[in-house]
Amino acid sequence: MADALLIVFGLLLVFVIVLLAKTVRIIPQARAGIVERFGKYRVTLSAGLNIVVPFIDKVGYQIDLREQVVSFPPQPVITQDNLVVSIDTVIYFQVTDPVAATYEIANYIQAVEQLTMTTLRNIVGGMDLEGTLTSRDEINTRLRGVLDEATGKWGIRVNRVELKGIDPPPSIKDSMEKQMRADRDKRAQILTAEGGRQAAILTAEGEKQSSILSAEGDRESLILRAQADREASILRAQGEGQAILTVFQAIHDGNPDQSLLSYQYLQMMPKLAEGTSNKLWIVPSEIGKALEGLGSTMNDLKGIPDKTDGVRQRVDMGSTDTPALGGDGIADEERRRTSAAVEQAIAEAQAAANPNKPAPSTGGGAVADPSVAPGEVPPEEPPAPPQP
Repeated sequence: MADALLIVFGLLLVFVIVLLAKTVRIIPQARAGIVERFGKYRVTLSAGLNIVVPFIDKVGYQIDLREQVVSFPPQPVITQDNLVVSIDTVIYFQVTDPVAATYEIANYIQAVEQLTMTTLRNIVGGMDLEGTLTSRDEINTRLRGVLDEATGKWGIRVNRVELKGIDPPPSIKDSMEKQMRADRDKRAQILTAEGGRQAAILTAEGEKQSSILSAEGDRESLILRAQADREASILRAQGEGQAILTVFQAIHDGNPDQSLLSYQYLQMMPKLAEGTSNKLWIVPSEIGKALEGLGSTMNDLKGIPDKTDGVRQRVDMGSTDTPALGGDGIADEERRRTSAAVEQAIAEAQAAANPNKPAPSTGGGAVADPSVAPGEVPPEEPPAPPQP
């Protein structure tokens, strides 16, 4: 008896567990459960925990309410210009009415696929190949409108339709590539020609600017060179004038006499032999007499005295625009050196005119001859007879 009670209790426990399993239904998120009672639609269960009548109500279908993406294989489509192209599409749709999606259509995915293919053939059949390749947005919009209208009674909403690929025949691809290559070559040649034209224009403008700048540079160079030549000529003329004044002043400071002229004559004689045409130059034996005669002849010339009384008063030549020598001490020193040089030249001339007489020594610009009074020129001795 006790064993029978245990068996009955176990059967009741199992029945209770099965009853609870049939009564409680859990529906996942974003899904809907279709409840049928005796094969007839009763209610739609939402996500979460739901209670149904056990053994009478049955959850026959669970519909996914999320947006779904379905890619259909490529399908051949004939265009208006009788070319066969392969088009594969992608459909984005969502179930909005689970009851209609369950009882209005047996397989809504297959139905959407077939409707997409037929609609696509109808749309592309009225377009040529070029229009088909360049009108993807138009095809997508028209196809989505037709599908959304046709699938509305199925409880499906088509959100988006995309043409994933349009593949023309291989021969058409080859022709399109050649056309594209020719078009690119044409554009390349046009761009090259435009570039060459622009380069030629820029080169011509650059040469023009270069010529203008060169001409301006030459003009400025000639102007500057002319100004430089003018200033150089002016400075050269001023320098020559100052040199002449300086020589003239030195002559006045030195107060030359006949001996200096004789010395200058001796210095000029070697220059008579210079030149390529002079083959023979004879020195006369009467050179001494000539010098003496030259001095006596020059004695009567106005302004050239036979005797000198020392350095005369300096002639005032006025301003010569030459920089000062740094003070009176420097000017006096220059005058002393000039006087000494003139007296040395006079002594050498006298020695040349009188070779038998010993040359007087000069020191400090005065002739060291005790028999001659200061300021007087020693008497000239007759020249020695010439040697045969």
